[in-house]
Amino acid sequence: MLQIALSTGKPKRAFWYAAVSLVGSVLGTFLGFLIGYAFWEVSQSFFFTYVPGFTEELFTMVKEYYHDNALLAIFLAAFTPIPYKIFTIAAGVCHVSLLTLFVASVIGRGARFYAVAAIMYFLGPTVKVWIDKYFNLLTIVFTIILLAGVAAMGFINPS
Repeated sequence: MLQIALSTGKPKRAFWYAAVSLVGSVLGTFLGFLIGYAFWEVSQSFFFTYVPGFTEELFTMVKEYYHDNALLAIFLAAFTPIPYKIFTIAAGVCHVSLLTLFVASVIGRGARFYAVAAIMYFLGPTVKVWIDKYFNLLTIVFTIILLAGVAAMGFINPS
């Protein structure tokens, strides 16, 4: 949201704001990983109690996704409006490779932030209302199409 607000004021700097967002997000990804890897035993009750959307059921589901295809799970979470912090902390708990976490985060978050930057740069402030209203829906639709394509190519098991 901050990226959109800043880009509305200065559309020519939209790609710079995307770059800053990407760096901050990837740094936050590694902080989430560290929490899961080193501090999960002492912090899990806090997350399940006080962090909205951070439920034991969702956390268990994320861990199962990692066993099937961690790279795809992290990429999809990084690109969509799914609460990404759950995926980064679960990556630490599940000891996901830091390289996998880094690559999926850079590609997924980068795609998300640079898509917003491109829209703001080329269409300017007039599109802000449209982004606010439809961007999450569009990322979900795109993700469903992407998953359908990946499943059709046989990269994931639909069962």
